[in-house]
Amino acid sequence: MTDAQALRRGPRAYTAFIGIGLLAGLLSGLFGVGGGTVIVPLLVLLLHFDQRLAAGTSLAAIVPTASVGVISYATTGSVAWIPALILAAGAVVGAQIGTRLLPRISQTALRWGFVGFLVVVIVSLFLVIPSRDAVFELTWLTGIALVGVGVGTGILAGLIGVGGGVIVVPVLMLAFGTSDLVAKGTSLLMMIPTAISGTVGNLRNRNVDLLAAALIGVSACTTTALGAWLATIVNPSVGNILFAAYLVVIAVQMAIKAVRGRRRA
Repeated sequence: MTDAQALRRGPRAYTAFIGIGLLAGLLSGLFGVGGGTVIVPLLVLLLHFDQRLAAGTSLAAIVPTASVGVISYATTGSVAWIPALILAAGAVVGAQIGTRLLPRISQTALRWGFVGFLVVVIVSLFLVIPSRDAVFELTWLTGIALVGVGVGTGILAGLIGVGGGVIVVPVLMLAFGTSDLVAKGTSLLMMIPTAISGTVGNLRNRNVDLLAAALIGVSACTTTALGAWLATIVNPSVGNILFAAYLVVIAVQMAIKAVRGRRRA
């Protein structure tokens, strides 16, 4: 067993896995995201996971977490089932495109572009407050648009490892006029087939720590429902502010990676 492997086992590591899971589950339920933006950096920082192993472990942990989140949102009717499956189909295809484009595109330019996208979204969240009474109307036009959003989300996921929730939730709210709760519930449902597909590939490449994924996923399941419940009692405008703050953290993370990548280049 190597030193890196030793760090991933033992009471300290197991405690860290559980703590990471509890935090990721809460944020997953509250914002409709997978929690990878929390899981990956903490695994790398606290337990010295390799970046790819951390990403693969995070994706596996997202499957049970998102499943509990979907059930929680479905109990209040806040899941658009067919749109979520359309998004997922597009994302699975897009992820394959993204991974093929990966060697040909500048990671630094992509990261700065994504930071710019997040800045626009953050500003928009202060200008547009979603209505909880809004109903998602699926038409041929919106269906085609959903495929495009799914493919775009998948491509970004394949290129820079960004989870779908940070893209899908604001797009559904701002571009489709969906309520914040439906956007979050739909986002979580979209993630399940996408995460399963990615996890199968990661298992083949041995980029998943199954024990860590299990501990994180089970721990996350205990707080995901709490996060989803908090989302229903928080005022939509307050929810937008909290989500904007979460996106600021992600934008800062991505900007730091872009600066480091440029220095290495």
